[in-house]
Amino acid sequence: MPFRYRLQKILDFRINQKEEQRIKVQKAQQAVFEAEDNIRKNNEDIMVTKEGMRTADPMMYESYDKFLQHLWKKAEQLELIRQDLQNKLDIEVQKLVKCEQAVKVLEKHKEKNKELYLQEEKAAELKQFSELGVTRFFKQSQERIEEEEKQILKQLRKLEGI
Repeated sequence: MPFRYRLQKILDFRINQKEEQRIKVQKAQQAVFEAEDNIRKNNEDIMVTKEGMRTADPMMYESYDKFLQHLWKKAEQLELIRQDLQNKLDIEVQKLVKCEQAVKVLEKHKEKNKELYLQEEKAAELKQFSELGVTRFFKQSQERIEEEEKQILKQLRKLEGI
């Protein structure tokens, strides 16, 4: 009879949960990467605006200043968004770690049960072979006794026949 783990459905459920959580972590990582990319683009805009301000007409300085202030506020907002997304990513990663631990616990339990099952199967097989050996030994000893009795009977007949 092959090994059947009695908690296999629970193990499969936890593996599915772990895979779903892994997908959530990947989505959260992607969101953080996008937020970092937005921050990088905003910083590039700030640098381009500063360069443009150096070569611009002095009449445009006030407009450049207002635009730079807008970009800096936008940078602060983007950083807050990135931090929020990073916190969400950290939470999702913690959930993933918990899911992985739950799966590992059940996998260890399954391995232990499988080892016990194999030991029991081996013990049962050895017991069966032992019983077969005892039966065979008993049968062989009976045959030897019968053979010895036949030899003794032959010798007696020979002695009586003489």
